[in-house]
Amino acid sequence: MRESPGFFCWSIRFDNHVSVAMFDRPSAASNRAVLVQLDFGERALAERIAELDLLARSAGAETVAIVQGRRQSPDPALFAGSGKVDEIADVLAANQGDIVIFNHELRPIQQRNLEARLKHRVIDRTSLILDIFALRAKSFDGKLQVELAQLEHLSTRLVRGWTHLERQKGGIGLRGPGETQLETDRRLLGTRVKLLKGRLAQLEKQRKVRRRARERQEIPIVSLVGYTNAGKSTLFNATTKAGAYAADQLFATLDTTSRRLYLKDAGQSMILSDTVGFIRDLPHSVVAAFHATLEETANADLLVHVVDASSPDREEQVAVVNTVLREIGAGDVPQLMVWNKIDLTQGAAGAVEDACGNIDRVLLSAWTGDGLDILRQALATRLFSPLPQPVSWEGSDQESNPS
Repeated sequence: MRESPGFFCWSIRFDNHVSVAMFDRPSAASNRAVLVQLDFGERALAERIAELDLLARSAGAETVAIVQGRRQSPDPALFAGSGKVDEIADVLAANQGDIVIFNHELRPIQQRNLEARLKHRVIDRTSLILDIFALRAKSFDGKLQVELAQLEHLSTRLVRGWTHLERQKGGIGLRGPGETQLETDRRLLGTRVKLLKGRLAQLEKQRKVRRRARERQEIPIVSLVGYTNAGKSTLFNATTKAGAYAADQLFATLDTTSRRLYLKDAGQSMILSDTVGFIRDLPHSVVAAFHATLEETANADLLVHVVDASSPDREEQVAVVNTVLREIGAGDVPQLMVWNKIDLTQGAAGAVEDACGNIDRVLLSAWTGDGLDILRQALATRLFSPLPQPVSWEGSDQESNPS
């Protein structure tokens, strides 16, 4: 993707053919962002704004201003309404902003109209999340999944921008209406999407083979799930010493990483997987593109649902995660709740038991290690009960990225 003064340009390359689509769009000098959050009656508005700011910073943007408003419903043409768009333009000028980020999903025509009116780049929540995914993807299959999600999102935003080339025409014997450039772009996009889906299908078959091998060995699989930035990777590193990337960023983990763990006193092994975090209003295209990876979660024997105990929005975050789990077919997988980051709440490590006396929730701090022993006992009980005594925990790097 390349930008130059006066137009925006993207290209698709496939089998030595390149299609380039252009349309008028103002240039961008840096990443000074103006965030826009409209209130349509949703709850936790302050948390939504804070989350958008963290998303923007995770993508490398600098938030210079936040514009809020209240509407009954989105404006069909501009989403925010003419008066609010004028306010956004004034804020852009006053703060020397160069990009506007809406914490909503914009229709293609709304995005186009906003850019024409504001003379600045405008992106929506979905585009922002996909951009972060593109930054985070490291593995081969992760990059394929991100590209598929981006292309499927882009396919709805192709515009007719070739004013100088209305139709392609062939030579003698081939003259005729031909294809418009827009039709050519759509065809090439469709071809690339089909190719990516085929490659991901092959990778999914390989995962099934590995999963069947583990099932024959009767090795239980545990997946860490939770809202993004809940501390899953920190907990994964604390228990396995895997050294996986962990940071105070949204979607710091994108590629699934797994480790085989041996519980010495139980004489049994298990596999622990660190997966991508979920977020409210997760685009359906992302869920669909990451189906192969998320399928590992649906086939787990136990889900460790990590919750940021310090977040005032934690209950809604739990509901969001459970909703996504149901969407990917993992709603019936048993869960062990882990309330992480108790060091930020001045709370104490401990466990909450259900009516049957089983550990239902663990309170711990993955950062300080306080409460990890309780988690180990809870996992051992869930997976290998009954055990004669508490088990010790050792991690090894025997298996990496089985997904």
